[in-house]
Amino acid sequence: MSEIFGFFATSWLDPYLLMLTALGTFAGIYIGAIPGLSVTMAASILISFTFKWEVNEALALIAGVYVGGVYGGARTAILLNIPGAPSAIATAIDGYPLAKKGLAGEAIGLSTVMSVMGGLIGVLALALAAPLIAGFAIKFTSREYMLLGIIGILLVGTLSGESFAKGAFAGALGVMIGMIGLDPMTAETRFTYGSINLMGGVPFVVAMIGFFGVAEALVQLEHVSTAPIRQKVARIIPAWSDVRRYLGLGLKSSGLGTLIGALPGTGGDIAALLAYDQAKRSTKNPEVPFGEGAKEGLIAPETANNAAVGGAFVPMLTLGIPGDAVTAIIIGALYIHGLKPGPLLLTDTPHLFWFIVGNLTLANLFLLVFGLTGIRVFTKVVECPRAILIPLIVILSAVGAYAIQNNPVHITWALAFGVIGYFLKRYGFEVGPIILGVILGPMIDANYRRAMIGAQENIGTFLYELVANPISFLLTCALLVMFASQLPFLRRWRRAS
Repeated sequence: MSEIFGFFATSWLDPYLLMLTALGTFAGIYIGAIPGLSVTMAASILISFTFKWEVNEALALIAGVYVGGVYGGARTAILLNIPGAPSAIATAIDGYPLAKKGLAGEAIGLSTVMSVMGGLIGVLALALAAPLIAGFAIKFTSREYMLLGIIGILLVGTLSGESFAKGAFAGALGVMIGMIGLDPMTAETRFTYGSINLMGGVPFVVAMIGFFGVAEALVQLEHVSTAPIRQKVARIIPAWSDVRRYLGLGLKSSGLGTLIGALPGTGGDIAALLAYDQAKRSTKNPEVPFGEGAKEGLIAPETANNAAVGGAFVPMLTLGIPGDAVTAIIIGALYIHGLKPGPLLLTDTPHLFWFIVGNLTLANLFLLVFGLTGIRVFTKVVECPRAILIPLIVILSAVGAYAIQNNPVHITWALAFGVIGYFLKRYGFEVGPIILGVILGPMIDANYRRAMIGAQENIGTFLYELVANPISFLLTCALLVMFASQLPFLRRWRRAS
């Protein structure tokens, strides 16, 4: 137990790691709050600058940005009715009406306290659930990991986009990009078209920077002339009586957010919307109607989206399947540092697991401090014109892509992926499944081929083993249910009911 506590307190006792966590949390609040910037974009760019650091240092900074960024979107949602992040969309529904009533300070204070509570509950769930899941996941074979990879990609396409077909296409595109280069088993070239530069494959960090960073900058060009909205906030007044009054709702929303966050491919935006819907259905006789400044409508999404952070780490650390786009990027950071997320990560490197738990806890405490201070400075930052932000994003993306291997070709790739991502977004495609496909594609490929070798290259034996093993049978059923649920007549029946 004392050894676990030592691992847990690593970033608490090291002044440099403490500073990195604080810096990441502080920066994450402002990155998440500025419309046009996202925590996913920031994390993807950070990897390119931190891949030569020690793994603890890189994780401390990225985890801080993650925790702060999920919360940061609530500030602009409350003050300006502009969600800084997708996870704050539900927050704006009742947060902005509170600000129009002159209760912006109280709303920010309440959202901060509840966000921290949700974040800590999510981390507690990570600490308790991950070791149990990892013990179970050790029983997984190549078949199960192949099925998990496919389910993870399809879940992102199902839950984060307007169309399952578009999500599946985006995931398949990502898998194809991940296959570029030399075949790891036969050394034959795939999708290189005679280019020497493609023989080494496309670094997934370059793809992340292009699809998240450059593409978002191009999308924001359409709104470059939009004038920033100015807002004044005198001070934040956390209402402690409200915290006590709505504690039950916060706990319930935190539990829901943790569960939703633990589903591969979901994340805080889905958790927040579901928690808001749950609060609206379960709250009887609210003081103020939902949509007109109900505090329940502020508390539910804010606790849920921050609880989803801890939940998203559960499948990432135990199964190697990211819970959302940011944990997909963190998987990339772990791979860069020679670590492979999965059940053996917890048994082979328990110090890393407990360091992550301790670091997320520390980041949430810093969130409480920074979330209740600096509002006047914050209002100046969010008024920064897009004409300044967009070129800065593109420059950072180019520098980050080059810094990975000091290869100027990677800048071209990042820009090309950015243009592709821009058009995909314009036509309703999500880029999240693409990045997940880039990361999980090689894993699906390798495990499928191992499973086929184990089945002596006999497709009948392979299919028999899928249904003969209880774990792979359940995963196969889950995969079939996902496809069946997208059939047109079932979708019409669900909408009608």
